Amino acid sequence: MTASDASGQHVPGPPKVALSTSSVYPEGTSSGFELARKLGYDGVELMVGIDAVAADIDAVEKLRDYHGVPVLAVHAPCLLISQRVWGTDPWAKLDRSAEAAIRLGADVVVVHPPFRWQPEYARGFVAGIERLNREYDVTFCVENMYPWRTPGREVKAYVPGWDPTELAYEHLTLDFSHASTALQQSIDLAKSWGDRLRHIHLTDGTGSRKDEHLMPGYGDQRAGETLTWVAENGFDGHVVLEVNSRKSGSRSKRESELAEALEFTRSHLAAGSRSFAVDASGSAQER
Repeated sequence: MTASDASGQHVPGPPKVALSTSSVYPEGTSSGFELARKLGYDGVELMVGIDAVAADIDAVEKLRDYHGVPVLAVHAPCLLISQRVWGTDPWAKLDRSAEAAIRLGADVVVVHPPFRWQPEYARGFVAGIERLNREYDVTFCVENMYPWRTPGREVKAYVPGWDPTELAYEHLTLDFSHASTALQQSIDLAKSWGDRLRHIHLTDGTGSRKDEHLMPGYGDQRAGETLTWVAENGFDGHVVLEVNSRKSGSRSKRESELAEALEFTRSHLAAGSRSFAVDASGSAQER
């Protein structure tokens, strides 16, 4: 939400903080909505393919309305485990993701770059994402990935590449865990991308070959500093907690960890946000 000053320029409000439905796994999509409401998240990002419910937009719509929790983003089914969700045609899956987002009231579709065994899809991917951004009233944000590393070698798993920095995507999703696995720093990527940064997957990592998706602040990504920096620099997209909570071991522990992560996120975003008051003339004044 933004205010406008007298010149018509927008004053960024604080980014909305959402919970990815994948963050409650092995609990399902319905638990994602339930915990987002209970803990006070601003909405959810629907991970299509986490379970059968996530791929049933009628069911998701009912969950949204029952819990009163908006869907802010849709993650297209482009993971290894979701390759057959909504069929096997990757472009049809992205069309369907956009249609789901529009129906659910979301404004972002998150997509991964193609795998190397999808050469035809990969050849037209950059141009195809540009086309989708023109055709649909949603924002397709391509996510940074990482090289698949084994002892002594790297595997080129993504085409045209795992790092979107030098590719001609207009909108990008920054995943902190993927940056860690790629031995990069999220704050460096955010600074490099500038206004192309439209969506954040907040998590963490320790530079392991494994994509860890730790709770923010428990790894090497300077998560708090990065959140403060993006807020200071006018980021007004969504910040989505996308973590692995399988080791929580119990519902109560999972709730506690997700609540801690929400407090961490909002406090660091607030540290970088400027507070404005809009007077009767419509001018925004910094407090």
